[in-house]
Amino acid sequence: MSKKQSLLKNGNKSSLIASIVNAVIAIIKGVAFFFTGNVAMFAETMHSLGDAANQFFVYIGSALSKKMPNENYPNGFGRLVNLVLLGAVIIVGIMSYETIKEGYHHIKHPTESTGIAINLSVLGLAVILEGYVLFKAMKEVLHEAHIEAKGVAVVGKSFGHLGRATPATKLVFMEDLVATLGGLIAIIGILLSYYGGLHVAEGIASIIIGIMMFYVVGKVFLDNAKGVLGEADEELENKIAEFIFTNPEIKDIHTLFAMKEGENFHIEMKLEIDPNLSVKEAFIIKDRIEEKIQGIKGVTDVIIEFVEDDGIKTWTQGIVTN
Repeated sequence: MSKKQSLLKNGNKSSLIASIVNAVIAIIKGVAFFFTGNVAMFAETMHSLGDAANQFFVYIGSALSKKMPNENYPNGFGRLVNLVLLGAVIIVGIMSYETIKEGYHHIKHPTESTGIAINLSVLGLAVILEGYVLFKAMKEVLHEAHIEAKGVAVVGKSFGHLGRATPATKLVFMEDLVATLGGLIAIIGILLSYYGGLHVAEGIASIIIGIMMFYVVGKVFLDNAKGVLGEADEELENKIAEFIFTNPEIKDIHTLFAMKEGENFHIEMKLEIDPNLSVKEAFIIKDRIEEKIQGIKGVTDVIIEFVEDDGIKTWTQGIVTN
């Protein structure tokens, strides 16, 4: 197996599955729009097409971010997935604009669409497929957060732990949540237009879908801009600090940073120890702490520095110390 193939195997699986499913859905929706001219179907076609392209780039980006550091990039490629996601949202942004524009045009000049059976059948199938991908993304969220759940419990717990998911999984979750809701909104718009004579409903549905897509654009952009800049993970910092204080030789934490590097974490800390400890004892403590922290999923490297205890308590974040 070539290095490229081996690297791609490490890409985010949920984004690859979502990309394939959305590509198939986009083709089916596009054919349906071609024959019926339904504007809500156009919105859904743009939505699925954007999601398919977006999620494919996410898969590639998540795979490339796993590349090992080299001489030119000693800190690795972890943040590459954040850069790819920032670029990917541009695609969704363009699709969102086209969706809203087409919806507005339909409201200004409403027309009666045909082929309700085709439209409802395609959208119904799409909602089922996108719901399946969404459920897979929910399970992936819980897997990355180390949370156990089965059946209906997966849905509720996935929303509660979404913040612990990797950028790629979070994007798939949000996009397919909006895609599933968008399909239902499009169905409602078509039913109101066909049976209620409210032809502008399809245009309104298109605009609502476009606005939801724009929400995903904004949310993903902000999250990944933080990732590119090197956002600290406060929850992980508190977890590490709690362990550090179980070592009686550590008197205080001067500084502690858990920096996100794409889907991984870079840990740096400066610890205050008893000045009477020997160099050998300090190395034993360092190895013990480093081994424990390296065992945390996603942690790629740990830098520990020791300084003499100054007698002033510095670290009070998240835990209670004596």
